Amino acid sequence: MMQLTLDQATGLCRMAALGAGANEEAAQSLTASIIAAEAEGLSTVGLSHFIDYLEALEAGRIDGNADPVITRPALAVYHSDARGGLAHTGFDRTIDDLVKAAKLFGVSIFSQKNAYTCGALGYFTGRLAEQRLVSFAATNGPAVLAGSGSVKPVFCTNPMSFASPAADGPPLVIDQSSSATAFVNIRKAAEDGKKIPEGWALDASGNPTTDPAAAMKGAMLAFGGQRGANIALMVEVLAAGISGANWSLDAPWFTGGPDSPGTGLFVLAIEPKLLDPDFEQRMKDQLDRLRRRYGVHIPGRSRAEAAEKAKARGITTSRAVVQRISEFAERYSA
Repeated sequence: MMQLTLDQATGLCRMAALGAGANEEAAQSLTASIIAAEAEGLSTVGLSHFIDYLEALEAGRIDGNADPVITRPALAVYHSDARGGLAHTGFDRTIDDLVKAAKLFGVSIFSQKNAYTCGALGYFTGRLAEQRLVSFAATNGPAVLAGSGSVKPVFCTNPMSFASPAADGPPLVIDQSSSATAFVNIRKAAEDGKKIPEGWALDASGNPTTDPAAAMKGAMLAFGGQRGANIALMVEVLAAGISGANWSLDAPWFTGGPDSPGTGLFVLAIEPKLLDPDFEQRMKDQLDRLRRRYGVHIPGRSRAEAAEKAKARGITTSRAVVQRISEFAERYSA
């Protein structure tokens, strides 16, 4: 294992992204999201997942020089065509206007098509919570998840995220997939030679399996059975249907081939103070009551605590991961 300061990790990732073919804007946009995930303890979508982005840039699945086209079909609605680039760049260009529109009109929407998969979805909602907005996000990707009544993949894990500010403390940030687990967890289990729990996946013949390699050739399962599959369908409509992005069934695989998965992203931002000026204090009081009196886990607190520790102590990651990232960074240095 290796210890890196956040500045060291940021510099390394930026150079690696540039070495893989990203322009400066894309490199900075992607690096910020990866370092945030790693600092918050989300290692499966942190530095190890960054290698997927680097290899996708190298292979052309991500256009590192894509110039997103952002239009405004209504005063509070922003539509981005990522044009085969990153999901993060169009959002970064729009976030200030998205926040202003939400504060003015009460709500605003960001919808995007033709992007690579976005990694940690809570990164998007969490940033809006920092701007004192309540937000909901949904995204899709290549099909890996069986739908209700099917045994073949028809949806991605189709994650969703919700975030809300609270007075004098970290925001509430919920970030979860529609599947019983994230795809990266099954892939990691396969790499480590470990079994996966029952109820996570089916093999290629539609039979339940605890073998991650078989699961990757079959289909993942939704959480909660039919209800979870229905939520995956809802996410699909919001992320891909509204935006004009690829349906998961039509999205090329994100770790192979030359084509972008062309996925979608939906973000809704809400100004709560227009309805309740005391919202943030009431939110804090409610979260404190749930946590202290009833033992409820409040998503987002541990992420915020981990990020604070990372600022002081840095991050610890696999030497092999750092070595692979460094190979791309050396191309830029050369």
